[in-house]
Amino acid sequence: MKIKWNGHASFTIRAIDGVVIITDPYDPGGYGGALAYEPVSDQADIVLVSHEHADHNFVEGLPGAPKVLKGSGQVMGVNVKGIQMYHDESGGSQRGENMVFVFALEGLNICFTGDLGHRLSQDQLKAIGPVDLLFVPVGGTFTLDAQSAVDVVNAVHPKVVIPMHYKTDKCGLPIATADGFLAKMTNVKKTGQSEVELSQADLPETGTEVWILDYAC
Repeated sequence: MKIKWNGHASFTIRAIDGVVIITDPYDPGGYGGALAYEPVSDQADIVLVSHEHADHNFVEGLPGAPKVLKGSGQVMGVNVKGIQMYHDESGGSQRGENMVFVFALEGLNICFTGDLGHRLSQDQLKAIGPVDLLFVPVGGTFTLDAQSAVDVVNAVHPKVVIPMHYKTDKCGLPIATADGFLAKMTNVKKTGQSEVELSQADLPETGTEVWILDYAC
């Protein structure tokens, strides 16, 4: 499959069989221009929306008529499991609920955590199950910070981690860069690309690799 980081928490995932999944599309120019990423122009079959904030739910900005999932569902043979979690550490009392999505493509188990704001309980880890590829926020303030993200990675034990939702020159939200998270991790791979390919053959035999992508938009 091909994985492209559009920016923020939005990725375009293209399976070999042609299925296209987009996660958490953002509103370009949202929050008074704090988000300066360009519009996502890819046409998706499936859009995953973790919660109803403008930097994650701008489905109307996408071309075509994709199937939007805000929880569990099956589209084009892809079974998506939605697991309700929270946008903060206080059961959603500050920022509401957040849906974590788990699905399999090409024999790889993928977990997209949206704006996860807390560490995971044993029951939550059991619901997620084994993970090959984990998308995790690392910028703090509104989501996991660097150390909490490390704790989630260590609890999930994915093969590959792609960080998201952190400050870049196109994100002026009051969040941190990925540097704090990366400093706490080993086996960091800066791809220098916005799009990478991933198959079972690309997974590390042991441990976890962190892949840093450049934003595409």
